[in-house]
Amino acid sequence: MKPRSFYCHTVALAFFLGGVALSSRAQASAPQERPNILVILVDDLGYGDLGSYGHPTILSPNLDRLAEEGIRFTDFYSAAPVCSPARAGFLTGRIPSRIGIYDWIPPGSDVHLPVEETTVATLLHDAGYATSLFGKWHLNGALDSDQPQPDDHGFDHWYATAGFAMPSHHNPFNFVLNGVELGPLEGYACQLVTDEAIRWLRDVRDPAKPFFQFVSYHEPHEAIASPPELIAGYPATQNVNEAEYFANVTNLDLAVGRLLDALDELGLADDTFVLFTSDNGSEMLNRHPQAHRSYGSAGPLRGKKLQLWEGGIRVPGIVRWPGRAPAGVVSRTPVSGIDLLPTLCEVAGVQVPARIELDGASLVPALNGKELQREVPLFWYHYKSWGGPKVVMRRGSWKFAGYWDGPERLRTDSATMRPGDLKLIRTTPLVRFELYDLESDLGERKDLASAEPEVFKAMKAEMLELYTEVQAQGRDWRESWLRRW
Repeated sequence: MKPRSFYCHTVALAFFLGGVALSSRAQASAPQERPNILVILVDDLGYGDLGSYGHPTILSPNLDRLAEEGIRFTDFYSAAPVCSPARAGFLTGRIPSRIGIYDWIPPGSDVHLPVEETTVATLLHDAGYATSLFGKWHLNGALDSDQPQPDDHGFDHWYATAGFAMPSHHNPFNFVLNGVELGPLEGYACQLVTDEAIRWLRDVRDPAKPFFQFVSYHEPHEAIASPPELIAGYPATQNVNEAEYFANVTNLDLAVGRLLDALDELGLADDTFVLFTSDNGSEMLNRHPQAHRSYGSAGPLRGKKLQLWEGGIRVPGIVRWPGRAPAGVVSRTPVSGIDLLPTLCEVAGVQVPARIELDGASLVPALNGKELQREVPLFWYHYKSWGGPKVVMRRGSWKFAGYWDGPERLRTDSATMRPGDLKLIRTTPLVRFELYDLESDLGERKDLASAEPEVFKAMKAEMLELYTEVQAQGRDWRESWLRRW
């Protein structure tokens, strides 16, 4: 494949600044029995980084339009406060620690999404969907190894990087197309990903099949690189680094707009379920050498990426499903990326095999304002959480937080795991607890443990039972890790 060129900057800027009107949608028709599915996952986008979520400066007209045409969730969560576990939960519907994805997976790691785990892509593929992945995979140590690859997890067609776009979003050299390394490409990662996603829609997929398209953008994760003319569109920022972050979100928005326009032009939009969200909250500024452009916003929330405060796990979440879900609605129902598998299976009419133990629940009832029933509460466990609880759980408006007395495992280098970490993960008890009411205390500042003893007692018992269960199930990678040490 020849290097792809970045679409004309002048046209992009005109579209962005001029507010080109929404292209005419193809003649509406009755929704097909099995809808197409487009899932758009972005990387490190903060809860407050879009205009529709309250950002005062960043321009995101396409995603704001998507929110107007669908349902904007105020309480949408990632499955984890860091990328690889979040993606594992997203594709499997299971708490990531159950399957041994405890932290982000660095290049060359033996850690991967086990082939025996069933993904939503596999279920949809087996039900007759054309399936495709575009962008960031980040569920193994390499795309040229004997570890399970995207096609082992149900994706017919894939155009991806194992982890980050290297050396940055601009002119990446590490994309792989269906197992073939492409070498240096010209352009910005989000636009390259969109180019291939549109090519697949137009020329590659079997049009006789419904499709599942998983578009996993790298932006706005560091190392950030943005088109100069978009950076110039933010002259009133604190510094050029902040302007580059804002421009990065805008470039991402332009890419999403191109993809949504392609659905319109191909007459697919009215038959396509679209979900947009982020893999975790925004990166902390200057946490590591490349994070000097990390000016993401958590809005009114406490905390950021790597933390189990709301700012680390609550993210933008938008669903558009023409003819099946109302437009212009704001939902306060708590939902999560871990709900993706049961949701998409219900949307597609696919039965989830009884052998799969899910933690997520279908959010389809919430699309029409109905109550969402959960057998397993929303639950997060991140043993390397920075400066806060290691375990949190949500029921209704209540959020329960658990702390342990084990050592902190804060690392900023590429070695994400160390000998002894598995023992901590699987045996460390919780010793202290807090209770918050998110309805009245969104910033998580007032511990109600003493004021609400009955709620505290019930949620503590439920957390301890689930925590013990998850600890016991986590995959043991000890032998492969020790080989590396």
